[in-house]
Amino acid sequence: MHIKTQNLDQYAVRTVDMRVDYGDFVAVNELCLNVPKGEIYGLIGPNGAGKTSSFKVLATLMEPTYGDVFIGGVDISLHPEEARKHLGYMPDLAPIATDLKVWEFLDLFAGAHGLNNKTGKLRVEECLDKVALDDKRNEYCKSLSRGMMQRLVLAKTLLHRPSLFLLDEPASGMDPESRKALRYTVRQLANEGAAVLLSSHILTELEDMCTMVGMMSKGNLVESGKISDVITRRSNEEKSLIIESLDDLTPIANFISTNKLVGNFLVNQDELVFSFNGNDEEQVQLLNDLVVEGFRIKSLREQKKNIEQILLEMNSAPNLEEPS
Repeated sequence: MHIKTQNLDQYAVRTVDMRVDYGDFVAVNELCLNVPKGEIYGLIGPNGAGKTSSFKVLATLMEPTYGDVFIGGVDISLHPEEARKHLGYMPDLAPIATDLKVWEFLDLFAGAHGLNNKTGKLRVEECLDKVALDDKRNEYCKSLSRGMMQRLVLAKTLLHRPSLFLLDEPASGMDPESRKALRYTVRQLANEGAAVLLSSHILTELEDMCTMVGMMSKGNLVESGKISDVITRRSNEEKSLIIESLDDLTPIANFISTNKLVGNFLVNQDELVFSFNGNDEEQVQLLNDLVVEGFRIKSLREQKKNIEQILLEMNSAPNLEEPS
């Protein structure tokens, strides 16, 4: 497929119909992903959703079965070496040379990136400061905690000032202090104009950190966009309503169960939670019917969804197609 190159430079990442097959198994199914510069994009989904395979392709560690991939406007299939200059990749559980001191580990990679001695030493100190490890510069890597090792790998990823950061499960094994340092660093990178594409199972952490989100299920990107837009879009498709009443909730549940717009009941302590597929007018009518029936309704309110709820709903939905 021929891709127009205009406006590609506004995206740190752009993929068009990217597919990854392992034999007969489709790990990533025609992924179309657009991540503008300056955004923190969280790619989320359960194990086996296709996140890690997508990251490996974007990091130029493997070729897609087919499709087009652009990093900083560069086609990675035509110019992989040029594309690598734009990206920094932090894999999950990256290996560390434990017999080196912290600064020596970073100095080794500074040289690998072609930084001269003066510039390299300066960048080592800057990156240690960014991840709050400057006080550990003379410690041996083997003495670091798991969280500190993760921060050290992040520092290594920063050395050559990439415009795109691929962080695969960066918070894995981090203590609260390390996660705080990670959030600060990621936001700082985005403020400086870089794009950060990260994956994590810690959904609440992502929602707090990211500006955009993509949800993968069974190899498919089933939702993508600004977090607020995704929540609004998915909340409008099916609301979750909560009823509080002075009466027993069981008769109320039995009464509204006959309404075709109502489903998925859950009694949570003194509240009745249920899904509602109607509009605002139909929601008002539901409340009116309850009052006319004689139920003493204390409140009827909408439950605001979060990213974790939306992801769980998407992965339990029966209409998600298996990749083919």
